[in-house]
Amino acid sequence: MKIKNINLGKSKIAKITILLFFFMMRTIQADDLDYFGKKIDIRILDKLSSKNKLLKLNIGENFLYKNLEIKVLKCKNSKFDDNPEITTYLQVKDSKISNNDEVFVFNGWTFSSSPSIQVFDHPVYDLWILRCY
Repeated sequence: MKIKNINLGKSKIAKITILLFFFMMRTIQADDLDYFGKKIDIRILDKLSSKNKLLKLNIGENFLYKNLEIKVLKCKNSKFDDNPEITTYLQVKDSKISNNDEVFVFNGWTFSSSPSIQVFDHPVYDLWILRCY
């Protein structure tokens, strides 16, 4: 009785399994990237004048609105369609504040459905995250 040695690298099943694994990993990574956006819509309210403005920002760029410097570092859409959630990491500086101890007025994550979780607290302005795309 002869026993054959099967080389793992030469086996058709092993090749197919490896190709399938890499294909699935690429598909999973591509799906996750679809949830991250490159642009964001933010509505800003001036509490003194009661006027609001829609800001369309690119991720990673600084945007100057009056005395606020706004920079969105990341935005991500939820994977669920029934209750969409937009999670955003943003940094806001106020040029009128000269206190060197605090660099940012706001630096953290915000959630579109629950703005009270991480509050952007400014005496003149309010921010709302509307869309990540």
